[in-house]
Amino acid sequence: MPKPDLNVLILGIGNVLWADEGFGVRVVETLAANYRFGSNVRLLDGGTQGIYLVDQVRWADVLVVFDAVDYGLPAGALKRVEGAEVPKFMGAKKMSLHQTGFQEVLALADLLGEFPEHLLLIGVQPVELDDFGGSLRPEVKARIAPAIALARDYLVGFGVHCAPGSDADEDNHDQLRDLPDPALALDAYEAGRPSAAVAYRHGDPRVRTAAGAC
Repeated sequence: MPKPDLNVLILGIGNVLWADEGFGVRVVETLAANYRFGSNVRLLDGGTQGIYLVDQVRWADVLVVFDAVDYGLPAGALKRVEGAEVPKFMGAKKMSLHQTGFQEVLALADLLGEFPEHLLLIGVQPVELDDFGGSLRPEVKARIAPAIALARDYLVGFGVHCAPGSDADEDNHDQLRDLPDPALALDAYEAGRPSAAVAYRHGDPRVRTAAGAC
């Protein structure tokens, strides 16, 4: 039986500005908007902080990570990886310059002698990454709820349960302090971003042209 009150970190990593790369952050955002957890659970938007996440990882006995991962599967496929296999998938192939180097975070936590005892990665195969200012593609957005269900089933084994609620609940504030700014919430982001016709989605053409000329 797992000991009670294990420190649990539920972490979403990626960059919401690059389409499906924001999957992990959007999953944690959805969890915060719909569920409440005990005081031993932290929800964290890890973004692209990289090595700055190491102290959070060292704190955790149980670490659940959501991310967009190139598994070589059909676009939109969801895959669950557990334990010692997780670092292999986190670092085997970085999909873009914006992806968190999370394999290095895990390695440093291990070097410092404080590695999570239990580790779960729930990843989705992205449809599109090269879309600056874009949002999750429908196939990937549809995997948010199934990803949450996988995490909840896993956490029940550690005595971690969640109740309906949200990050607006006053007694739930501390564990949710590291979530995206409301201005970047999925609905606000999608409603406020310009169309692809107005804002070029693949980088500044002037920079791309200059780089190609070098």
